[in-house]
Amino acid sequence: MISRAQTLARAASLRAGFEAAGAIPAETPVLQPADTLLDLYGEEIRARAYVTSDALRGEQMLRPDFTVPVVQMHMAGGAEPARYTYSGEVFRRQEHDPDRASEYIQVGYEVFDRTDPAAADAEVFALFSDAVSGLNLRSVMGDIGFLMDAVQGLRTTDARKAALQRHIWRPRRFRALLDRFAGRTEISPARAALLSGEAALCEAPHTGRRTGQEIETRIAALRADAAADPLSAEEVGLLDALLNVRETLPFALEQLRDLAVDLTSVAPAAERLAARTEALEKRGVDVAALPFEASFGRTSMEYYDGMVFGFFSADRPDLPPVATGGRYDALTRRLGGGAEIPAVGGVLRPGLMLELEGAL
Repeated sequence: MISRAQTLARAASLRAGFEAAGAIPAETPVLQPADTLLDLYGEEIRARAYVTSDALRGEQMLRPDFTVPVVQMHMAGGAEPARYTYSGEVFRRQEHDPDRASEYIQVGYEVFDRTDPAAADAEVFALFSDAVSGLNLRSVMGDIGFLMDAVQGLRTTDARKAALQRHIWRPRRFRALLDRFAGRTEISPARAALLSGEAALCEAPHTGRRTGQEIETRIAALRADAAADPLSAEEVGLLDALLNVRETLPFALEQLRDLAVDLTSVAPAAERLAARTEALEKRGVDVAALPFEASFGRTSMEYYDGMVFGFFSADRPDLPPVATGGRYDALTRRLGGGAEIPAVGGVLRPGLMLELEGAL
């Protein structure tokens, strides 16, 4: 059994390593204002976080991770460029998987630097690769930016693009929307009646706290969507081909560049990946053996919008990832009040590292 003292000691060692790489220590409160997280992720975050409240501070959440408060701290007055490291408890509800820990120690490293994003990506990945070396982990890299750019380039309405963008991190919902927008799913009789105007507003169910005006606006949006041309089979096929890219990094880059000939909106993302590949090689990463999956990262925290990566136990597939991270430029824009800076980082779980070491 790994003791808390052992975990804290390993966390301190990892944090010291990040400080040696140029990071300064960052501290954040265990209780975080809930309104920021709700604004970012909507009410669905409640299913993953512990919520409390009091009369003075209002609704609060036990810290689900460190990235959001570190970004807030930096955007409130941090110097550029900046590197931060931190360690402490995070809290995640595990109602669907009681075997997973709901409280654990996390150690992180974050980079805010607009000079060379590809080099910053490589810096973070290489540091984490070094930190977990010797644990017999499998690594995987992805890039959420490809799918985001592909959706933005679709020949369809802005409303449909926005809906798909919102659900990039919910693969089943994304697929259901894609099939609906492509005309591949049947419309229920009740919805067909609403869209045709045969059903009156009073016949629509008034659920939750929606007003009649809100329901009317929603019906109008549904009718506008039904009137739009379906997504073409060619575009849906290209999206499927993109999501199915699963190769070692050099071959994945080749496939993605080929796709960019027809799916032109992803061409910039392909060139960013090429620059990142070169930067990784300069850092000594064996890119020829590095797996790349275009769909990787779609079930992680929803602020990633570029490179994503993970390190998993090759011997214990039942365990959660030992390390994860990625790029989150858009989050700095959301929390920066108009300011923004390219940012990338990751987190490690020292408790899992010790558990795996004990099994070697």
